[in-house]
Amino acid sequence: MKKITRRALAALCIAAWAGAATAAAPIPELVKKDGRHALMVDGAPYLLLGVQAHNSSNYPDALKQVWAAVKDVHANTLEIPVAWEQVEPEEGKFDFSYVDTLLKQARENKVRVVLLWFATWKNTNPNYAPEWVKFNNQRFPRMVGKDGKSIYCMSPFGEETLKADKKAFTALMKHLKAVDEEQRTVIMVQVQNEVGTIGAVRDFGAKAEAAFHQAVPPAVLAHKKSPVPGAASGTWTEVYGPYAEEYFHAWAIASYIEEVAKAGRAVYNLPMYVNSALRDPLALMAPWQNNFISGGPAFDVIDIYKAAAPHIDLAAPDIYMSESNKFSANLELFQRPDNALLVPEMGNAKPFARYVYQVLGRGALGIAPFGVDYFDYTNFPLGSKDTDKSMAEPFGKVYAAFRPMERQWAKWAFEGRTYGVAEGDDRKSQTVNMKNWKATVSFREWQLGDRSWKPDMKDYPAGTETPSGGVAIAQIGDNEFIIVGQHARVKIEGTGNNEGKPSLWARVEEGRFDANGKWIMERNWNGDQTDYGLNLTDRVTILKARLGTY
Repeated sequence: MKKITRRALAALCIAAWAGAATAAAPIPELVKKDGRHALMVDGAPYLLLGVQAHNSSNYPDALKQVWAAVKDVHANTLEIPVAWEQVEPEEGKFDFSYVDTLLKQARENKVRVVLLWFATWKNTNPNYAPEWVKFNNQRFPRMVGKDGKSIYCMSPFGEETLKADKKAFTALMKHLKAVDEEQRTVIMVQVQNEVGTIGAVRDFGAKAEAAFHQAVPPAVLAHKKSPVPGAASGTWTEVYGPYAEEYFHAWAIASYIEEVAKAGRAVYNLPMYVNSALRDPLALMAPWQNNFISGGPAFDVIDIYKAAAPHIDLAAPDIYMSESNKFSANLELFQRPDNALLVPEMGNAKPFARYVYQVLGRGALGIAPFGVDYFDYTNFPLGSKDTDKSMAEPFGKVYAAFRPMERQWAKWAFEGRTYGVAEGDDRKSQTVNMKNWKATVSFREWQLGDRSWKPDMKDYPAGTETPSGGVAIAQIGDNEFIIVGQHARVKIEGTGNNEGKPSLWARVEEGRFDANGKWIMERNWNGDQTDYGLNLTDRVTILKARLGTY
């Protein structure tokens, strides 16, 4: 073996270090196992603790108000628009200076980014398309209503529109690959935003009419069964009866999105999703009656989006329904073995903070309240009246607890070990069934004693005037749990193999995870602190608890 000089050895070490420093991390991807999902970032499951900026905060000078809020909320991910109009103000001339500024500042703030492509459709409108697109109806046609008149929404059958949108999106993805492939700052992309049509069930233009009277594509037939008796194959009306027009419109828009996503992923294969403006999840299923956005990825047409847009990884609910039963129903409808749960938008008012526990406990990829930046704009009544730190604080308290253990929690979620509840509007106790254990979570309890002691007492803990409690639990061992929550009491009893066995808390440590994910104990609870369950106050508490049977 040849001798190596010190200088040569040093050069080899420097070269090796440089190669390691510049090697790209694995590209983000969505993976699935046993009906559960994980967003893999840097090769490991990632918990998206996000915020979404306001629609008009996508400019360099506006970002300082965004980063301040991101920091106060302890978010690890920023969802923010990139508009077609700002990257291609003149046809064929692209400007990605905003994207470059965004990525630079995101890296400086140690925050990942989900880019939202506002293009042909943003909340069904073409407002974010360039002027050379949205005012040229001849080249870029709008939909046609039943009365034969053009309406506001761009037609999904506009071939030139699709061609131009696809070209711009592909240019964006090429630029991301060139400037971000090593750093992987951008971890996911949303394609369009809350698509569909308000006030019209579908496009009645000539191309749309011709397609509507054609046979339903085999992929759609394989994915979506008719809610009413119909033909096994044939035209949309023959197969789907009164649901035909809504389903056709969903297929048309999903097919358009597929072409855009497919072209973008061909150059830089980041995970991609679509978001949904929701229909009432508790209403009796019925055909469209001008009572929800037609054509968007609502829960009843997820199957059609799966068939028409295979390059879209998931359909995600934007939840602004504050009612606990509707919030929970939407989670149930969108979390499926073939559709990962992600809540990319929800209200930023204080009552929504408790839902973070429920969403993350269900094993979601992540969550992001909308409008969390300090721009002087409020989307009340869908969100908070406040635009300052008082708006950010309720979410910041919860995120601060999860941030140090974000990777562990994502791993536990992917393994099916996590559970979560949010206090319902009825204020009733809730139960969570785990492996050989059942947790009962109650609310508006004092830390000492049972309600039976003073059943008529009307004195409740401060801060519980409205529903605010939530608990997330990770079962990290057969008898061991991480419990995170506030404004709640947790009791756990045996089921399954532990059914009927008396049990005791073996140890209940209050503590935190450090920046490296290591558990740091602050105190061990016992006596008064455990005799009446584990009582979590307004201060978000993290417990590492172990039970034993005797």
